[in-house]
Amino acid sequence: MKIPQSFLPSSTFAAGPAQGLEEVRETALAETFFERRHRTPFITQELYKKTALDLKKLFKLPKDYLVIFFPGGATAAMDAVAWSLNEGSVSGLNLGAFSELWNKKICGALPPDVKKDFVDFDYKNPESANKLNAKSSLVLLTPNETSTGLALPDILLKEIYARKGKNTLVAWDATSCAGARALPGCFDVMLFAGQKAFGAPGGTCVIFLSPAAVKRALAAERKKEIPYFLNLSRAVQKALIFQPFNTPCNTTIWAIGKACAYMLKRGGLKNMQALTLEHAETVLNYAQKSRWLKPLIEEEKYRSFTTLTLKIADPDIKDSQINKALAAMKRANLIDGIEKYSSVKENSLRIGCFPFIDAKGCTQFKKLCRTLDFIYKELKKVKK
Repeated sequence: MKIPQSFLPSSTFAAGPAQGLEEVRETALAETFFERRHRTPFITQELYKKTALDLKKLFKLPKDYLVIFFPGGATAAMDAVAWSLNEGSVSGLNLGAFSELWNKKICGALPPDVKKDFVDFDYKNPESANKLNAKSSLVLLTPNETSTGLALPDILLKEIYARKGKNTLVAWDATSCAGARALPGCFDVMLFAGQKAFGAPGGTCVIFLSPAAVKRALAAERKKEIPYFLNLSRAVQKALIFQPFNTPCNTTIWAIGKACAYMLKRGGLKNMQALTLEHAETVLNYAQKSRWLKPLIEEEKYRSFTTLTLKIADPDIKDSQINKALAAMKRANLIDGIEKYSSVKENSLRIGCFPFIDAKGCTQFKKLCRTLDFIYKELKKVKK
């Protein structure tokens, strides 16, 4: 059958994702497949499969590891991992707000018969990590705590993995360091949202699963009641054929894929880590010279270089004043300022040092330091 071209409409009639407003469709957003159905072969092969394979290459994952695009962001993925992959016991380290979200709030909602064993980690007393029960069915770790800027060094991550039990899965929330830190491959599960190092919109999360984690996810549905949305078995079944189990944010996956391809062309995670470290060192060098700023995490070994937190040492200056001055410039890139996370009590600033903040070097970070120096001196004048 050959339908006359003059008959054919130019609009999309799918029930969803539906056609966008013409003003939106005429922008670059149209290139992100945001209108395309997630079961369409073109999308599964050109977007999901390509992005999944590039992510495996970037993170140097074993061939039998599975990549899942999970809707709802990192919090939803953390919830799904906790519900689907525990087999009666879960343990982990508390480092700050996000690790405690996973451990206390998300796992706190698990059935009461699930044994929960969480330990507060104090980097000034590293032996506190030895209290972690590494033989529970599911061990939850946060290699980089977004709130406090506390990081677990590679050697500690490897030590915990080496201590795990025969039937233990080690799961990481690597949201604030994946793509900016060359992590060791000692995990069964790793999840991360794309809005940090990959610079992508929120709404869809990436989950890596080892064969053991895949096996457990598929078996979980037969063993216990799991909320429908949090049931990883369905996500696994679809991911095996490069499909998400629910409608994802294609724009996010597209942006992650673009970022991943960029990273691969420019030396992979090793070079992304080097660039992120260079960004952090630029700020730290300024802080050292200024004397009014110093690292909140004093020991470098445990300090995040992806989300750098600086304590304000001058009692006359408040972090709120710094951010108010930045916001007053009414520039979109400064409106959010460099605010500390709400749970952090110390008078401090939090600065993202991810690769794409300045992919060509440290010019933007040097400008930030000059800006901070100017604001500080002006505030001190007012004090006098």
